[in-house]
Amino acid sequence: MTQMTKGGNVAVTAVMVRATLLWTGGPGVPDVDGSALLLQANGKVATDADFVFYNQPVHPSGAVKHAGTSTASPGSTACYDVIDMHLGQVDPAVDRIALAASADGGTFGEVPDLKLVVTDLATNTDIATFSMTATTETAFVTGELYRRDGGWKFRAVGQGYDTGLAGLATEFGIDVGDEMADASTAPVAPSAAAAPSGPVLPPSSFDLSAPASASAAPVAPPAPAAPEPAAPEPAAAMPAPSFDLTPPACSCPGDQHGRAAASSPCPADPVADRLGTATARVVPTARSGPGSSTAAATRSA
Repeated sequence: MTQMTKGGNVAVTAVMVRATLLWTGGPGVPDVDGSALLLQANGKVATDADFVFYNQPVHPSGAVKHAGTSTASPGSTACYDVIDMHLGQVDPAVDRIALAASADGGTFGEVPDLKLVVTDLATNTDIATFSMTATTETAFVTGELYRRDGGWKFRAVGQGYDTGLAGLATEFGIDVGDEMADASTAPVAPSAAAAPSGPVLPPSSFDLSAPASASAAPVAPPAPAAPEPAAPEPAAAMPAPSFDLTPPACSCPGDQHGRAAASSPCPADPVADRLGTATARVVPTARSGPGSSTAAATRSA
């Protein structure tokens, strides 16, 4: 873990990162609300949806979430406000994520032990810790995560504003609406039981089972499966012949039919005449001399 001073920076190789703002609460201590602004290269948000805070706890991309808050309760003065970030899902157009806070009902000079802790959610190890002091400020940019050389870095900022949450939001291009006109309308989550060594933080906002590369582009939804190829249609049945293919009965005289059968198809059979029926003829072989036998050769006409 790196102990940060104002203006210092450190490389962030983790994909899923938690920014926890910690302070000590008690009587007379203002409530503190954490927030995050997803900024373009010009230092402004693209739309009001790029401001994640108690009334808008999840960015449309799902990459940044307001994960929970806790104020002082009987037996515990440890307070926190948590922002979770999935750097692998941040839109490439987002150049940096500013981590901010506002004090409700007082100034940050009245908030003791103000500290920002940046943690790797996958390993639950601290990346950086930044302690801050203030006087009359009612809003703070505590730190920022920004892109550098294909990866991410964290910078300790510690810049204060005396215009509250609404003034800070306007500074970054947010169109302030009624939901931010009065910070006292912020909902207060039920207090979590705290261990003696510190507060019990909420569980991760993301699935920690399969972290992706921090420099990876947002994962596109899988393409729809190709439809199964349709079974070929059976071939169309061919129509029956238009004509009667049964050969007519032979009407030739016996001797003519006999001669025709021996040498050529029956002249009365047009199908046989067209196909050319083959017949066999026997050709006698001349004798070669006394005692020799007669051989018969058969050939196709």
